Amino acid sequence: MAEKNHPLCVPEYENLTEEARRPEEAFARLIEILKVLRRECPWDREQTHESLRVCMLEEAYEVVEAINTGNYENLEEELGDVFLQVLFHSSLAAESKRFDLTDVINKECDKMIRRHPHVFLREEANSIDKALEKWENVKRREHGEASHTARLSAVPKALPALTRSFKIQARAAEVGFDWDDVACAFQKIDEEVSELKEAAESKQKEKIVEELGDLIFSAVNTARFLGVDPEEALNLTSEKFIKRFSEIEKAALASGKRLEEMSLEEMDILWEYAKTLKND
Repeated sequence: MAEKNHPLCVPEYENLTEEARRPEEAFARLIEILKVLRRECPWDREQTHESLRVCMLEEAYEVVEAINTGNYENLEEELGDVFLQVLFHSSLAAESKRFDLTDVINKECDKMIRRHPHVFLREEANSIDKALEKWENVKRREHGEASHTARLSAVPKALPALTRSFKIQARAAEVGFDWDDVACAFQKIDEEVSELKEAAESKQKEKIVEELGDLIFSAVNTARFLGVDPEEALNLTSEKFIKRFSEIEKAALASGKRLEEMSLEEMDILWEYAKTLKND
């Protein structure tokens, strides 16, 4: 639901405090508020595409978090924040005469029509797989990916590292550059663990970084074989760790101790106990 919580407003901006009733009115209201902020707010005046990069990432992640937790009230708010970022970047581009919001929306409309020929151009796609195949084919032509290497390079570097490596490996697999089965993927993990141990013994930081990257890359490949999203798997493990850590802290306090006062052996005993609890 929309919020209704506005302090006394400067008279000339009173109209901006009135909630819109239709999407087009809400759209115009937010655009006008952004224009005012660009004129009047010291922080907003100083922003650039580069300075707002982290904001776009944070807002997108907060949308995902709201979806994951099923918090629709928060999702409503966070989608608005992402929408504001789109308007902000479009406004900055318009100020420098590069493009404006109309260009952004028209380009997206044109893209959706091009990438759905089975809907708009009477081409057939009787399954989700066929529809996705047509999408990818059009996308490749648009991006001018003349080689398979270009397809790999086109995976955005700004993606989370696990997701990026997953996509790169999946694209390589499309041309047959892949293990025969998951057993080979597991074998590769064992090989990379041995090489990481050797690198650690050498104490060469550059070599350690390289071998650790190889191990993680191999683990991602195994996840792909098993049909598991590595980002999701790692997030689940991180949450599990937090829950178990919470249990050992509670147990420590119940015994009259703080974690800082306990030995690693004592904390290990509590950790093993936390693993037996059914809250994971």
